[in-house]
Amino acid sequence: MSVLPPVRRDRIIAELPQCFKKEAALHTRESFHSKVSTACKQQRTGTVGFKISKIIVVGDLSVGKTCLINRFCKDTFDKNYKATIGVDFEMERFEILGVPFSLQLWDTAGQERFKCIASTYYRGAQAIVIAFDLTDISSLEHTKQWLQDALKENDPSNVLLFLVGSKKDLSSPSQYALMEKDALKVAKEMQAEYWSVSSLTGENVKEFFFRIASLTFESSVLAELEKSQARKIGDVVRINSNDSNLYQNTKKDKPKCCQ
Repeated sequence: MSVLPPVRRDRIIAELPQCFKKEAALHTRESFHSKVSTACKQQRTGTVGFKISKIIVVGDLSVGKTCLINRFCKDTFDKNYKATIGVDFEMERFEILGVPFSLQLWDTAGQERFKCIASTYYRGAQAIVIAFDLTDISSLEHTKQWLQDALKENDPSNVLLFLVGSKKDLSSPSQYALMEKDALKVAKEMQAEYWSVSSLTGENVKEFFFRIASLTFESSVLAELEKSQARKIGDVVRINSNDSNLYQNTKKDKPKCCQ
């Protein structure tokens, strides 16, 4: 039987990673939800310890989706990468508040001709990362369409959204200030959390993925707790535990004509 390798020491999360900008953040709390912290201490997280959260990364061609994932998962940067064909994915394991948790990171193609193939993999995402190039305003404008396409396959009320500007190292301070102003406006419209990163230098990459892992973990634990509470409330159907066979039909008296 195969045994999973231990979680890397740099993938252990003991505290809720903080947001990048409070102006566009999913949560501004500084710690995990109290119910989540208590459940983890009491080891009452249900199936979350076995859970794999699906994260899809969408955006225009060459905005840096593959480089972003490779910087986090493999700590590498290759400026001569080949464009993703269809989809690719990486798996990253974490330990959050002492509970094992995994992210499945789906890297989708940005080319129009592969859009139909990639979109078939959008379904069932716990988080959607919409990437754009901080040096290309048109890629930011296109993020709304990418989000619209991704939400066709997912429940908008049940998925976390992140707007991520890449290639921060290529943007001058004045250019970045202008782009960030527009990006924050778009993030608010999307109800997404905004981040800017550099896959070349690694700036904010680890912090960003730790934030995704922590927020998807928290929502998974809260969902499990709600599910377990629902089982205790309002028992509409009660079954007698003395019944030896729950599927056995009750014998009915035969009509007198058949006796």
